[in-house]
Amino acid sequence: MPEAAPVSLSRRVLPLHAALRRASCGAPRRALVGAALVLLSGLGAFALPRAAAAVVGGARSKPYPEAVASTKLAALAVLDRDGAESCLRGKLTNALLGLSASCEAAGERNPLCQLADRAAASTGWSIAFMDTTAQQLLALIDPARPRP
Repeated sequence: MPEAAPVSLSRRVLPLHAALRRASCGAPRRALVGAALVLLSGLGAFALPRAAAAVVGGARSKPYPEAVASTKLAALAVLDRDGAESCLRGKLTNALLGLSASCEAAGERNPLCQLADRAAASTGWSIAFMDTTAQQLLALIDPARPRP
């Protein structure tokens, strides 16, 4: 039985890259990124140093004020229903994970950081949970803001 001709790396990765660009919100994009990483690791992407490979999937630590601003935007998007429920869930999740990482990096242990840690560790995010969390986040970020 003849061996199949080897398929180039670009023929394997470029379709995933195109799919990533078409993904409209966070959840499908994360799944595709995970699939791409699995594919690359199977193709011999072991040339990366261990430290670089270890941080690929972790939340990046933004400066604390930037993480707070991103969290505020995500909370407002949830309350305004600015997108599909799954996209809002992804947006709020990513913002809270980023805020939690920024709090850790900055050494912050304030109520906002504690809420981010608790909410990010929760499972089964219903729309009611997201609404409540968004309202609590906004109350901590901007106490002078009128409540809905």
